[in-house]
Amino acid sequence: MQKLTVVKVGGKIVEDEATLAQLLKDFSAIEGAKVLVHGGGRSATKVAASLGIESTMIGGRRVTDADMLRVVSMVYGGLVNKNIVARLQACGINALGLTGADVNVMLSHKRAPKKVTMDDGTEQMVDFGFVGDVDKCDGKMLSALIGEGIVPVMAPLTHDGKGNLLNTNADTIAGETAKALAPYFDVTLIYSFEHAGVLTDAENEDSVIPLITADSFEQLKADGTVNGGMIPKIENSLDAVRAGVKQVIITKADAIDGKHGTIIR
Repeated sequence: MQKLTVVKVGGKIVEDEATLAQLLKDFSAIEGAKVLVHGGGRSATKVAASLGIESTMIGGRRVTDADMLRVVSMVYGGLVNKNIVARLQACGINALGLTGADVNVMLSHKRAPKKVTMDDGTEQMVDFGFVGDVDKCDGKMLSALIGEGIVPVMAPLTHDGKGNLLNTNADTIAGETAKALAPYFDVTLIYSFEHAGVLTDAENEDSVIPLITADSFEQLKADGTVNGGMIPKIENSLDAVRAGVKQVIITKADAIDGKHGTIIR
């Protein structure tokens, strides 16, 4: 089965000229079929502020009202996505920018209000607005595009099939894309972020845990080695592996060659 790499990169990387240039160089060097999934939250916050629209974040997630939906649609699907596509074309990569609405590649539904644990430890019902939770990703369509030598560049926007765009977490987009492509390719999913991998000591970049399995994850949670926002990231990774993804790698943004970081199997 042909190898395919799905790389998810955060907005902090793609919004800085130096780190974006390095990321696209490294991504272009990855052999075989590939998909890039990007964020863009800082750019959305900046553009919203310039328009007098306040950004509200709860539990690390953006509350997306009608005004903010217009901003993230412009920024994620336009400014950030098309800049990456143009830069990849300059690298000799035949990239195609996609939101979930394009060729109906990713359907979702509007998230219902849910209980969220606040910073002070209390629980509160929160309506995140126009935020989508994914129902279906069309792996057959993506595989057909990839078969034609196209490299999809996925923006963190989906649609509900009723004419509405929805803001959707980029980690989720990457995971659902990888799972949908698993029947067609030997898929490696790479989550890149600011650290060298999952660390036993947050202050020591050399303390990377080389391998995490479902069993070892339970122990790492129990003893507190893995906590906070890393828990859902690893849970999503294990879910992808159970769905047929060969492996997930959590690594630094300048080390996406598949040879560094924490492997999750």
